[in-house]
Amino acid sequence: MNMVEWVKTQLRNPSGNPLPVLSFPGIQLIGVTVRELVHSGELQAICMKAIADRYPTLASVSNMDLSVEAEAFGATTRYSDDEVPSVTGRLVQSREDAERLVVPAVGTARTGECIKAVTLATKLIKDRPVLAGVIGPFSLAGRLMDLTEIMYMAVDEPETVHLLLEKATDFLIDYIRAFKRIGANGVVMAEPAAGLLSPDWNDEFSAPYVKRIVDAVQDESFMVVYHNCGNVIPMMSGVVGNGAMAYHFGNAISLPDAIARMPADRLVLGNIDPSSQFANGTPESIRSATLALLEKMEGHSNFILSSGCDIPPQSPLANIDAFFQAAADFEQAHEGEAEHCA
Repeated sequence: MNMVEWVKTQLRNPSGNPLPVLSFPGIQLIGVTVRELVHSGELQAICMKAIADRYPTLASVSNMDLSVEAEAFGATTRYSDDEVPSVTGRLVQSREDAERLVVPAVGTARTGECIKAVTLATKLIKDRPVLAGVIGPFSLAGRLMDLTEIMYMAVDEPETVHLLLEKATDFLIDYIRAFKRIGANGVVMAEPAAGLLSPDWNDEFSAPYVKRIVDAVQDESFMVVYHNCGNVIPMMSGVVGNGAMAYHFGNAISLPDAIARMPADRLVLGNIDPSSQFANGTPESIRSATLALLEKMEGHSNFILSSGCDIPPQSPLANIDAFFQAAADFEQAHEGEAEHCA
């Protein structure tokens, strides 16, 4: 699939199909736990297929599990049956630790299962792009060093942070290239920790490393979707400069404000609250929030409706159903208006 042309098609003739970060709630469709899902590439692919069969997503997205890459480096991961895995403790505490840190081979720990998942998903899902979920470089470094500590180190020992970022970036390029080789159409790169940075620090500790990854992997057949659920408005110039084809923003910001700062040829996705709406809302509340956002974003051909971040595993399927139904109803209503005007 030519992803440059795919993006142009969305810009010329938006389908109205949403592209939420929807993966883990699929456990409810196939009857497994989160713990079982994250350890099995086969189950992940089956889960992606089940979601694709139930919902008209614009693309299929694999698990947004931000512990996978850190675990491959040797970080300790905590698992549960109901929650997304999380990294515990600090793997890197000093310059010496950063120097000794070995960049793992792709396939180490659960990265092999994630590659297997996308390999199988590309065979099961043929009617839309398949995108792999990966972490961004600063967010990976923050999980290896601890997010609080990496902020201190950015002041006291910035060269150590850069050394860690170099290794994180080298691994991520190799990892994403592996997804590209097996037929994925792109990646959603989650860089949420960069949302904690000032614009100057984003320009130093995140943006150049993200750009290096984008430059190394993105081409006509493979797109990068950059995700940041923090306050990206002040750092928008650095964010846009990374060159990704699409940008996914969270509900911490006003999406109309964000899209006004974006080039018209870049897709902008977001940003229904995954916690207060998908996980803890009602079908009525999520329908209202979805229709309100669609009204605000009307007229922006580069807008694609999405969740603000990864939808939690136990989010009621009725809420997800209501989100898609609201999008369909909005699209149908506006098609009717256009026909009436014609």
